Amino acid sequence: MHLRFDLKTSSLPEAIRERLLKLGDHRISKDGVIVIKAQEFRSQEKNRAEAIRRLEQLVASVAVPPRTRRPTKPTHGSVKRRLEQKRRHAAIKSDRRSVDD
Repeated sequence: MHLRFDLKTSSLPEAIRERLLKLGDHRISKDGVIVIKAQEFRSQEKNRAEAIRRLEQLVASVAVPPRTRRPTKPTHGSVKRRLEQKRRHAAIKSDRRSVDD
């Protein structure tokens, strides 16, 4: 049983529709049609219900908008540790240089 759901003509909110199209799922065609294949059960009714459940699950997965990343600054301690480690590494490398007489 194949369930086809056309995103272009659906009544889904625009934000959800855009996130579904950006999802890159193999079940969504370039035309914006979701094709869900369900053949787990011998009964057509059960397969239809399973396909609808999967469609609802797919829509629910993009229903919550992703949280925007807030850029953070490195802590004072981490900056200090990084610079100290750079100084140690530079000292090791400078010791490898040949000594001029």
